[in-house]
Amino acid sequence: MGQYLSKWNFQPFLVEDFEHIDQIALKKNPHIILLDINLPGNDGFYWCSKLRQLSDVPIIFISSRSQSMDIVIAMNMGGDDYIQKPFSLEVLVAKMNAVLRRSNSIQNVEKDLLTVGELTLNLQNSFLEYRDKKASLTKNEFQILFLLMKKAGQIISRDEIMRALWEDEQFIDDNTLTVNVNRLRKKLEEIGIKDAITTKKRQGYLLQ
Repeated sequence: MGQYLSKWNFQPFLVEDFEHIDQIALKKNPHIILLDINLPGNDGFYWCSKLRQLSDVPIIFISSRSQSMDIVIAMNMGGDDYIQKPFSLEVLVAKMNAVLRRSNSIQNVEKDLLTVGELTLNLQNSFLEYRDKKASLTKNEFQILFLLMKKAGQIISRDEIMRALWEDEQFIDDNTLTVNVNRLRKKLEEIGIKDAITTKKRQGYLLQ
């Protein structure tokens, strides 16, 4: 796989020390991480959680495990996408490029802050602020909230959110969007904002 990715102008680095993945990631400062669940010692869920404490680098899980709960846990740990083995290398590259594009689009936003009422989204560091409390968002959570805040009071369809996140629905597991919205709701509640995101059945989501 490393040779194939090199042909697409990636510079892959294979981790062989499975006891210090977080420290290696800090040292190498990668643009994206491909992470299996089944690893020697601690599993991929553990390392994703550790990495999320240190960095917001995009993480794509690659695993032979196909249970819905594995996917849910991966996304809850902070994963940006999930690919089941066996997979097409072309699909992998497409997903990697999509994740990197939305990562870059977040970094290239011109304005610093987006505000709706007392809710403020810092577009430079992905922090959400409400009164005197803050919450850090993953890239997926950021993109969802960014879209909802830009169109506050309007119903945003699931398809529109998916296009903003992944740009091409054919690579999407619909459950992934639900997981990310629920995770975003939880973070909003943790800083004191309840029922901010309303689900409109068969229509989409609304930020009130």
